[in-house]
Amino acid sequence: MTPALLFDIANTYVLPFWTVMILFPNWGVTKKVMGSYLIFLPLIGLYIYYLVATVDPESAAALANPQLADIARFFSQEGAAGAGWVHFLVMDLFVGRWIYWQGQEKQIWTIHSLIFCLFFGPVGLLSHIITAAIFNRNNNLAETTTDTAVS
Repeated sequence: MTPALLFDIANTYVLPFWTVMILFPNWGVTKKVMGSYLIFLPLIGLYIYYLVATVDPESAAALANPQLADIARFFSQEGAAGAGWVHFLVMDLFVGRWIYWQGQEKQIWTIHSLIFCLFFGPVGLLSHIITAAIFNRNNNLAETTTDTAVS
């Protein structure tokens, strides 16, 4: 298989996980699938493949003491770009999974954060942090109001 085909397969592989988290968050299958770390193993295997195929002593030295120009040269290689992209896919999916479970456990609305995370990784995490803070603030206000009304 070519690096380009593996790249296409990796992109396609993650889509069902994002789809069920976004569209069917309360479905039992979604909860079961997203409750497992096994979903990450194929991507991690592909990441290791790209690394082994791409990293040589020179690039390893550049990665050990990163300079922007060296990193740019490294990622200009197809295999290195593939490794970088799969790294994004794994980490964004991992963070998306965490956001999903936060929503399930705390009953926080997460659709917007998951969509942002799918397309813009860290922006989705920021969106969830803000959403969770607003949710917690509103819950604390509601509890205070309820406690005051009962007293």
